[in-house]
Amino acid sequence: MILEGCTKTFRRGSTVVNALNDVNVTVQKGKITGLLGPDGAGKTTLMRLAATLLLPERGRVLVLDRDTRTAAMDIQNVIGYMPQRFGLYEDLTVQENLDLYAALQGLSQKEKHRRQQELLALTALGRFGGRRAGQLSGGMKQKLGLACALLRAPQLLLLDEPTVGVDPISRRELWSIIEGLRAQGLSVIFSTAYLDEAERCDEVLLLHEGHILAQNNPVVLKAPLVGRCYLVQNEALSRRQLQSKLGVRSGIIDATVQSEGVRVICQTPGPKTEGNEQWTSLEPRFEDAFVTLLHTKVASGPSITPSPVAKALRSHGIRDNLPAGPVIEVASLRRLFGDFEAVKGISFTVQRGEIFGLLGANGAGKTTTFNMLCGLLSPSSGTLRVAGQDLHRAVADARSHIGYVSQKFSLYGNLSVIQNLQFFSAVYGLRGAQRKARIDWALDEFNFESYAKVNGNELPLGFKQRLALACALLHEPTILFLDEPTSGVDPLARREFWARINQLAESGVTVLITTHFMDEAEYCDQLVLMSLGEILAQGNPKEIRAQAGSLEIPHPTMEDAFIILIRNHEAHLRSAS
Repeated sequence: MILEGCTKTFRRGSTVVNALNDVNVTVQKGKITGLLGPDGAGKTTLMRLAATLLLPERGRVLVLDRDTRTAAMDIQNVIGYMPQRFGLYEDLTVQENLDLYAALQGLSQKEKHRRQQELLALTALGRFGGRRAGQLSGGMKQKLGLACALLRAPQLLLLDEPTVGVDPISRRELWSIIEGLRAQGLSVIFSTAYLDEAERCDEVLLLHEGHILAQNNPVVLKAPLVGRCYLVQNEALSRRQLQSKLGVRSGIIDATVQSEGVRVICQTPGPKTEGNEQWTSLEPRFEDAFVTLLHTKVASGPSITPSPVAKALRSHGIRDNLPAGPVIEVASLRRLFGDFEAVKGISFTVQRGEIFGLLGANGAGKTTTFNMLCGLLSPSSGTLRVAGQDLHRAVADARSHIGYVSQKFSLYGNLSVIQNLQFFSAVYGLRGAQRKARIDWALDEFNFESYAKVNGNELPLGFKQRLALACALLHEPTILFLDEPTSGVDPLARREFWARINQLAESGVTVLITTHFMDEAEYCDQLVLMSLGEILAQGNPKEIRAQAGSLEIPHPTMEDAFIILIRNHEAHLRSAS
């Protein structure tokens, strides 16, 4: 694929945005090319230009030596395209979706049958042919989408963030499929928010504000970081406190919580030690190169400064009137959907000011548990107390303490940022000066000034996440529920997000979060790992990792631990049955 002087603009409110600005790039055949960049960098626009869904305003795009302006139909016949959003029919079964896409792509009966059998075997979906797509787990949906994109045996495969919202096990399975396709000579262009996936690519294109910032092999892009990456430890400080201090120190570009300490990137080689810190040299990774190339420094993050009205309320103890003891208590909690037991008698407690992580593969029961904790779903049995209230009896009282960010963007897409803030502040019962103060706080705190009149569905993904979090914090909740809030969000926006969450936890807010980013699990004080509705392991990140240690992998990462513990549990269940 070749882009020559390509420019593409869009209108956002009254502003014209350059999604791509005079881009010149050549993508090699037979390779996996990773497309990376912050939200709004132009990744999806580039994908849509390659798929002939858009045409450039200036310049030209050549796909497999064909010009998209004059040979769009020819191009569509030789490419496969999997868009960012699940584009299949959820009311149809796996087999019916495959049949529909085969018909749309004009496959003969013989070719249809052959390709479907090959792809069902490749994706391990063969035994799920009669299951509706809407009832599949996130990973299985993505495999089905991939199978539909591959029906016509394309020469070029375009995958726009196919691993968003997919658990680590399913991500590895998807990558195994993609690497097998490359071995067969297929060209793949793959955009992703997971920077560890860039390490698997033959070449990486890094976009920023519509420009190509870098294009090279990941190993080459990491090379300048040798001698500039360190793990920093300080026994006198928690990892969050240490991160906050390192993030504002001169000579440090980036600081993130990792395993037993904080990973830092220095502007120049050599440690920047202060006090009783221990600095250990680390091998650079692509994420280090990504942050450095963007010249972005994420320090302790934006302050969560309460409004004057909120300060007055707190001085009278109104906001902080939770009872002593655990903020969340779960005992023998079960939830059945007909004969299917989604949550199987789980128990745990969450203390005030903790960041508590709920991990698990797609379909483990995390979101069902979340919905019960928020009062959105009634438990079949068991004890459930939130903010000292029994959710069987006092759902409304418990909800008044809760802020909630759902798995999918759930605000009003046809309302502007300011209109969403006004609506939710009214829903939370804010009035007069207090309401105005909190809306002004949100606009300033989350840098919404230039987006205030932009509708929610027109916001970049990172700003959608900011708006959801801002709305959840308007009434200053003491408990914050976050259901995969960073799914699909770029690494820089995730850093900004976690800076805010860390400060909220330090101020005494209790945070319960689900995530498929295993590096985010390291920010949690306590974790629960679920599989098939059961709890496999619980403890702090160090204890969870230790449970997965072995002679083969003595020091597992959190992702290693996740995969090992879940696969061992599933193997045990299979042997028991």
